[in-house]
Amino acid sequence: MHHSTEISTEAMLADLRRLVEIESPSRDLEALEESATAVAAILEQRLGGEAALLPGDAGTHVRWSGGGTPRVLVLGHHDTVFPKGTLAARPFRVADGHATGPGVFDMLGGLVQAVHGLAALDDLSGVEILVTADEEVGSGTSRALIEELALECGAVLVCEGSAEGGGLKTGRKGCGTFRLDIEGRAAHAGLEPAAGVNALVEAAHQVLAIAAMNRPEVGTTVTPTVATAGTSDNVVPARATVLVDVRVESSGEKDRVEAAFAALTPHLAGARLDVRGAVSRPPMPESAAAELFAMAQRLQPGIEGRSVGGGSDGNFTAALGVPTLDGLGAVGGGAHADHEYLVVDAMADRARLVGGLVTAIRDTPRN
Repeated sequence: MHHSTEISTEAMLADLRRLVEIESPSRDLEALEESATAVAAILEQRLGGEAALLPGDAGTHVRWSGGGTPRVLVLGHHDTVFPKGTLAARPFRVADGHATGPGVFDMLGGLVQAVHGLAALDDLSGVEILVTADEEVGSGTSRALIEELALECGAVLVCEGSAEGGGLKTGRKGCGTFRLDIEGRAAHAGLEPAAGVNALVEAAHQVLAIAAMNRPEVGTTVTPTVATAGTSDNVVPARATVLVDVRVESSGEKDRVEAAFAALTPHLAGARLDVRGAVSRPPMPESAAAELFAMAQRLQPGIEGRSVGGGSDGNFTAALGVPTLDGLGAVGGGAHADHEYLVVDAMADRARLVGGLVTAIRDTPRN
C-alpha cells in the first residue's frame, strides 16, 4: 500500500463532518452501529485493507490492522456524551479557525487526524487501530480487548483531545464512582419520629466522613456529587443515596480510598449501609509516557506534556506497564460542554505527529 505524503486539512474536515453528523451517544446501540460503520468506511478508504466491526452489549467497536508483528496500538473511541438532538442545536461548522459540533474535540477530531497521519506513511505494518464504543461510560465491554492489544503491541498512542493549550497528556489520575445506599426506617415525623431511623441524618454523617478522605496535597480528590433522600415532608426518610467522584494519582491512594469506603459504618442505631464502587480506572503514571513523550519532543520541539485529572482508556494500558502517550488528538477544548471546539490550523501538525511517532516506535528495537 503506497500513500501520498500530503496531509489535507480539507479532507480531514470532510471526514470529521461525516462523523459528527452521525450522532453517537454512548449506550444508543443503533446510533453506535451507524457511527462504527462510518468509522470503518473512513479507515478502509484512507488506509486500505478491511476494518472489522465488533458488536457488543454497549455498542459496536471497530478494529483495523496493518498486518505484520503488532508494534503500536492507536486507540480511540467514537461514542460521545451528547444526547441525540444535540446536532440540531449545535450543527457541525467551521468558522474563525475553529470547528464546532458535538464530539469534535472529544474525540472525533483526534480520530480523523490519526487516520490521516497514518495514511501519509508508506508502510502501515505493525499498526493496530481500535476505536471503541463505550469509553465515555467506563469501557466495560472494550477493556479486555484494549488490554490484550496493548500487551501485544507494546506501545499505545491515545488520540484523545490535548490538554489545555495543546499539551500532550503524560499522566492521568485514576478515577471511579462510589455509591452509598443507606437504609433507615420510615416513621411519621409528627406522631412518632423516634420510631424511625433517619436515613438523611445518617447520610449527613457519611458525607462528612467521605469528604474527610480528601487528600488534595497528594492529588487525591473525593467529592460527594449527588445525594437523594426522603419521600415527603412529614415522614422520617427511610432511604438515602450518595454518589461520590474519586480521583487519585497513585495506586497507594487507590488502595487507601477503597479501603476507607469499605470501612464505613453506620452512625445511627438501626441504619444500614451498602457501599459499592471502586477506582475503576487505575492511575496512568508519568513514567509510562516518558519514552514516547521524548520521541514526541524530538518530532515537535517545544511540545508540552502535563498530568491531568480526567481518565481515558490510556489508564488501563499504562497500568499494565505498556508505554502510553495520551492527548495526541485535537487541539481545542470544551470536552463534554456546549462550547466544545477544535483548532483547525493544528490538525495537520497533530496528524504528522501521530505518523512520526508510529515510525519512531517501529524503528526502535522492542526490548
